[in-house]
Amino acid sequence: MHYYFITGTSRGIGKALAERALEEANVQVVGFSRQQRIEHPHYTHHSLDLSNVDSLGSTAETIFTKLPNAERIVLINNAGTLGDVKYFGSLEDSKIDQLFSVNVTAPAILMNHFIRAYQTAEAERIIINVSSGVSRYPVDGWSGYCASKAALDMLSEVAALELKEQNVQHFRVHAVAPGIVDTQMQTSIRDVDEQNFSRLQKFKDYKSEGALDNPQQTADKYFYLINHPTEFQEVRQDVREF
Repeated sequence: MHYYFITGTSRGIGKALAERALEEANVQVVGFSRQQRIEHPHYTHHSLDLSNVDSLGSTAETIFTKLPNAERIVLINNAGTLGDVKYFGSLEDSKIDQLFSVNVTAPAILMNHFIRAYQTAEAERIIINVSSGVSRYPVDGWSGYCASKAALDMLSEVAALELKEQNVQHFRVHAVAPGIVDTQMQTSIRDVDEQNFSRLQKFKDYKSEGALDNPQQTADKYFYLINHPTEFQEVRQDVREF
């Protein structure tokens, strides 16, 4: 049996990942998001606000339990928020806190409990954190998003190093950038004020020129990584390089 735990399954890449997983035989998918938009006999939904990190640990303990006949156990931290697209000096303190809670703290808590629960399991185990190309370079107006994705990359690197140091076999950790995908986040980007984001026209052009990947194509690329472990040795990956 293959088990997938996926955050942000109500739309976009997260929904596509869950639906792609459900195409497999002998699979159980557990989704986390505030809204349920998938109905399937092998899908279980948990309504969860990932910005509420106070209750996340106790929730994870009840979900990451012993799994019968597990051959593969996968955690995909997909949920994320762009946050306020504004320059420093104009940001709201509460929005900064919320962004880092969703993009960094929540994935770290879920990784912590996932590794605690399955470190000694005999199944293949995989953690995939959905990163971004902007984790490696600055974008004006995106301070929180760039910084949080850089932090998520390093969390992935450290987790992989620790598992290696402990000689844990068949447990992979990856931070995978999805490329530029036609999601609600892209819609939100195109609606921001150009004074807060100098590259606005470029992102409008991505849409008008048909340069955006669809979520289903992106989900297929993530599953290529999942299903071909020998081809992906590094922690940080980008689907555009597959």
